[in-house]
Amino acid sequence: MFHYPEPLAKLIAELQKLPTIGTKTAQRIALHILRRPDEEAKELGKAIAEVNDLIVYCSVCGGIADRDPCRICDDPRRDHKIVCVVEGTDDVIAIERTGFFKGVYHVLMGALSPLDGINPEDLKIRELLERINSQDIDEIIMATNPNASGQATAIYLSRKIKPMNIKITQLAHGLPMGGDIDYVDEVTLGKALEGRREL
Repeated sequence: MFHYPEPLAKLIAELQKLPTIGTKTAQRIALHILRRPDEEAKELGKAIAEVNDLIVYCSVCGGIADRDPCRICDDPRRDHKIVCVVEGTDDVIAIERTGFFKGVYHVLMGALSPLDGINPEDLKIRELLERINSQDIDEIIMATNPNASGQATAIYLSRKIKPMNIKITQLAHGLPMGGDIDYVDEVTLGKALEGRREL
């Protein structure tokens, strides 16, 4: 059996700790890094080292940023009266890529999942409620994932927020643009029928 030199074996082991990176992929990435010029490998190492040193969590929305408050929360052109509640920073990135949303965000850092030991106190729910109480907010958009944990989180939050007399909306669920109805699963098609609107 072939044994990698110790530094390469260590790199492969570290790469395998990343999500969706198995043994073969870790080996390919490690060997790719080894074949690159020294300067490129050093730049990669520097970027990895700096990410934990230079990235902060925004004190307003809880998202990741290179400054506090983040660029979105600090932007006077954004509508600060509309807050989109998401599970993670990757959701902020996805919504921002659309170019449609002009409000601000609140990142929960997960979703409720009692079976996995994730309870309300483990998320940024208290911070959201404090934000609602201290700021002039007209609408909360629930943009949690359309799965059991995301729905449970949205329902829990809506029950907490409703007494505050703030409009609560949820992202529409339904058919993807460019898709064919006969390829859509039953749950998605059912949600599309429930969320139908007048033309």
